[in-house]
Amino acid sequence: MSTSRPARTDRRVDLVLLGVALVWGSSYLSAKLLVGLGVAPLLALRYAGAALALGLVAALAGVRPGRAELRCGLVLGLTQAAVLGLETQGLAGTSATNAGLLIASTLLFTPLAESLVRRRWLPPAFFAAVLVALVGIGLLVGRGGPHALLPGDLLVLAAAVVRAGHVTALGVLARRHPLDLRALTLVQLLVGAVLFAALDPRGLAAAAGAATPGQWLGIAHLALGCTVFAFLAQSWAIRRTSASRAGLLLGTEPLWAVAIGVALGGEALGPVAACGALLLLAGTSWGRRAEARDRLSAAVPAPSRPAGPAAAAGAARRASARA
Repeated sequence: MSTSRPARTDRRVDLVLLGVALVWGSSYLSAKLLVGLGVAPLLALRYAGAALALGLVAALAGVRPGRAELRCGLVLGLTQAAVLGLETQGLAGTSATNAGLLIASTLLFTPLAESLVRRRWLPPAFFAAVLVALVGIGLLVGRGGPHALLPGDLLVLAAAVVRAGHVTALGVLARRHPLDLRALTLVQLLVGAVLFAALDPRGLAAAAGAATPGQWLGIAHLALGCTVFAFLAQSWAIRRTSASRAGLLLGTEPLWAVAIGVALGGEALGPVAACGALLLLAGTSWGRRAEARDRLSAAVPAPSRPAGPAAAAGAARRASARA
């Protein structure tokens, strides 16, 4: 009895984390199918829907943004908007499969950015992993040669770089200020909604008026599934499992992006691109493990235990960056 109950709980947590990875992986095809509405109008609707839903959750929980959340949320809202702006514009010029794979390079860019901030050099194994991933990126986006490189691929890579800076800045601010991550995320969503609505108000009105029921379902999926559900579900699950297990399950996001892009989007990877995808995934996985080992070796040894508030904050930072 005492052993079966935790096992059932572990399976439930694993399923929730896999569900988060699944909806994140599906976001690339969803956004690509909706980008015809216009990048700014689509993101304004996505941000507004997510802000409304998370605002209701925060109100029911009695959560209100304080001065720290407002100040930090304003800055981080702009960087987060830059990430989604680049990513969505990139999807207009590349496949959902490529975008889902290329954005995984954030897992390598983020430790690099954090090492610069902390002035701690990463181990050689990490840079070997980066080299493997770079070769994979070259094969994935090069197609028949450099002349075949698509602008959309470069924009998604730029989004990955900016996201790494965003997550690093969020981590620094979370360590310096006692931030409520629900309130902080809400402020970021409000900033994004106002920013993208202001960029193209006429386009927003036209998109809202012309969107079909299917497109509204897609927008709801991005706003509620890929943002609000992912944030709340991940915050719940990370407190009930280890950080390493959560990272492993959430790291399946690019695999889901490929599966959904191929199965539902009719996309395909040629032999060279498929080899590049495998190298990119292998490099990011290797680099993540090398960085984690280096981080653990620098910390005071402690017994293995379920992730606590620090791990939950890290998971919420990732959810905030994916919003």
